Order: sequence, then structure tokens, then C-alpha cells
Amino acid sequence: MSDTLYIQTDLNVEVDHARVYLQDVAKLSGSNSKIVDKCRVLPVADLTAEQPGRYVVSMIDIIHDIQKKEPDLEVTHIGEPSFIVTYERDKHKHAFFSWAKTAFVCLISFFGTAFSIMTFNTDVDINRLFAQIYEQMTGEPAPGFSILEITYSLGIGLGVLFFFNHFGSKKITQDPTPMQVQMRLYEDDVNNTIIEDINREDAQKCGHR
Repeated sequence: MSDTLYIQTDLNVEVDHARVYLQDVAKLSGSNSKIVDKCRVLPVADLTAEQPGRYVVSMIDIIHDIQKKEPDLEVTHIGEPSFIVTYERDKHKHAFFSWAKTAFVCLISFFGTAFSIMTFNTDVDINRLFAQIYEQMTGEPAPGFSILEITYSLGIGLGVLFFFNHFGSKKITQDPTPMQVQMRLYEDDVNNTIIEDINREDAQKCGHR
């Protein structure tokens, strides 16, 4: 009975060194611990140290390298047929830039959201609507700042808070926030697009040979 090696990979794996081994990008398990340990240190990629970026790795190539060293080993892969290795060098060197970028995005999001709410209120003429409602309910002209404006302002804040399911570092419920869901969908789309583009370029190269 031959030994079995199980390999699990994610769609995108981040590393901080140019010499990449199988244990850096995958989870390994198997019936023979010695073979598993050998496979952990199998070189997967030699990236250019001065060129951080995203690199596509094919599981077919990895399995081929494993079977050359262990011909009798049965390999079972769990995951995508190709995955991305994101190589980033020493993030701590660019900590100030990262904080500045985060602050910039926060400011853009804050003022952009405020502008969107103001343009919506202007578009539907919310002040006139509240004045009409107040006059119909009380029979008196609206003072311009009533319970309607107060509850509306509070409602917007609470609505945003509950919708995004986040307040500071705490979440209201255990469900992922809408922002997290959209970011994951965007991340998956980017990863799939990168892999498809690389596969098409490889297919074109093979076609020209």
C-alpha cells in the first residue's frame, strides 16, 4: 500500500522571502511523517529578491516535482489548480506610508459618504418634506429644526452603524460585515483574473512554439 500526501492550498498566499518552500504556501498531511517532512522543504519558487509582486504557481508543477522525488507517493491536492504567491518585503520599513494611506482612505470615505448623504437630501428636498409633514401633523409652520430632523439624523447614524456591523474594534454580531464580504469578493475576482491572464499568456507562448 503506497503512502498518501494531502496538500491544501489557498488561492492567495503571502510570503516575505524570495526562496519559497512548499510549507510556506500549503498545509501538508500524510500517512508517512518522514515523507511529509521532506516535502515541506521542497522548493516551490525562487523569486527575484528585489521585485516584490504577485506570482502564479501551478499545482501540476509542484506535484510533478514531488513525484520525481517520491515516485510511489500518492498526492491528493485540496484547493485551486493554480494559486498566487504574493511576495512583499519587510512591511515595517513602510509603516509610515501604510498609516498615511489608511488615514487618507478614511478621510476620503468620510467626506465622500457625507457628500453623498447631503446630495441625496438635496435631491429629494428633505427639508421641504419635513416641513410639510410637520405642518400637517401640528397645524403650525415648521421651525426648521424639529423632532423630525433630530430623529432622522440619529437614524442615519444608527442605520450606518448596524448596516456595517462595526463600531471601533468591536462587531455588533458575529456575521461578517458588508465591507468584509465585498472586499473578499473583490479579492477573489482579482486573484482569478491574475491566474487567468497568466494561463492565457502561457497558452499563447505554447501556441507560438
